[in-house]
Amino acid sequence: AGNTEEWNANVAIGAWVTGGSLNTARNNLNGQNVGTQTAALVGGGQAPPRTTNTELYNGTSWSEVNNMNLARYGGAVVGTQTSCLFAGGSSGNPSPENSGFTRENKNELWNGFVWTESGDLNSGRSDVAGAGASNTAAIVNGGKNPAVNPPGGLIDRTESWNGSSWTEVADLNTAREQIATVGTQTAALGSGGQASPGAVGSVESWNGSAWTEVNDLNLARTQSGACGIYTSALIFGGTPPSTASVEEWNGTNWSNVDTLNTAATGLGGAGTTTAGLAYGGYSTTTLASTEEWNGTGLVTTTVTTSD
Repeated sequence: AGNTEEWNANVAIGAWVTGGSLNTARNNLNGQNVGTQTAALVGGGQAPPRTTNTELYNGTSWSEVNNMNLARYGGAVVGTQTSCLFAGGSSGNPSPENSGFTRENKNELWNGFVWTESGDLNSGRSDVAGAGASNTAAIVNGGKNPAVNPPGGLIDRTESWNGSSWTEVADLNTAREQIATVGTQTAALGSGGQASPGAVGSVESWNGSAWTEVNDLNLARTQSGACGIYTSALIFGGTPPSTASVEEWNGTNWSNVDTLNTAATGLGGAGTTTAGLAYGGYSTTTLASTEEWNGTGLVTTTVTTSD
């Protein structure tokens, strides 16, 4: 008794502040990660109902631009504000599987002005995520479609996009949907999601050829937003009932940081671990709110404990 121990710890410092609201409140955006804190994009989503509306964020406000061709939510939307893609998702089109909706394989490319249909996925899927630097280099991972993988429908397949076509590459270690994914075509991080029988905290890192399991989240969660890169990321919200919890990844471990102002699921993300963006989602209602993360990075501090 009476022993005292000290060690140096890296602690993430930052805070969430309110930004400009979306023109169209929407949720089911957790597969969306486009741009930066001052140059982001949101497309589609569940308003409800499904919407084609596209908006751009300039760091202060959202402005409406040209709509998508197909209204849908739960797709992978990755890239930059002037070069991104929207792959998969759930549309309102009837299908043999469901009378009210289709798990799509459709892919649309955004060039900064208009959306153009181009190159379908090999596997149609909803609640899919992805990562990519532009509309010519991206991956999608996970999702759900009982017609592709009966009976539960959870998908472990990853597909890679080269600007004209999709190619199946190495599978995830754990089949799941609603994964929070950040990074690029060759260096990505997929965190959490919905597996069987519920939300998981498992995290996998992608090196361009294979997925490797790394340290788990502190909180198992699904329908979360995310931003950053595979060695430095934030994951926020998710896991019904809605949470405001936020975690930061330093390439090895997850640490809890300052919470969102509003607990939400199904929200989108953009930016980095020092300048992030969270927008939309669902709390008790569908949200139009935007929150900006202003972080100072990791600060080394001395932690003292005694017994």
